[in-house]
Amino acid sequence: MAEYVVEFGKDGRPVEADGRLDAAPFHRNHEPIWAVLQRFLAGQSGDVLEAGSGTGQHVVHFARHAPDIVWWPSDLHPAHLRSIEAWRAHSALANIGAPQRIDLSDPAWSLDDGPDRLLAIFCANVIHIAPWPVAEGLFAGAGRHLRADGRLFLYGPFKRDGKHTALSNAIFDTSLRDRDPEWGVRDIADLERLAGSVGLKLAGTFEMPANNMILMFARV
Repeated sequence: MAEYVVEFGKDGRPVEADGRLDAAPFHRNHEPIWAVLQRFLAGQSGDVLEAGSGTGQHVVHFARHAPDIVWWPSDLHPAHLRSIEAWRAHSALANIGAPQRIDLSDPAWSLDDGPDRLLAIFCANVIHIAPWPVAEGLFAGAGRHLRADGRLFLYGPFKRDGKHTALSNAIFDTSLRDRDPEWGVRDIADLERLAGSVGLKLAGTFEMPANNMILMFARV
């Protein structure tokens, strides 16, 4: 079943006095996600942005496994930014950059303290629990910031040609739209159109546990 996500900006529960939050989905999905990401990132160097890092646990896991890459976590919500910084400090990893406050609904977003060109952007469980302009802004920034060989990775539940890939995803989609009509599971075809408008194309799809997927986009 698709992982149920609580209201955007309020996921994760406090586990440490230093502000670290713990998100249950991280423990279920970090290994399958990394198994896909490492196919492209293994042996690479450069900078990778995690757009919408949430608690900050994923970026720490990835940074441990890819020490030659500088990882840049980001989020919009203050509690998440505090948690990301706490996880960064706790990890003591030198290849995690300072958390970036990024509002993906602004198509002109950028990394205030980071690089202009990125090896990859990874975004998990964001665009279905946010209004459509967040997806538009994410792709606009990807088109602007990705290197010529860069990739955009999206993780979450998706529809194919207007149809859900599982009944559980349809139920999940209904629950999201009941909470906010601007939320909802996005269709791959709609994301492909967004990609095309910024010079990207769908370059790979990867089936994931719990009826989720990873979509990989590259430059045309």
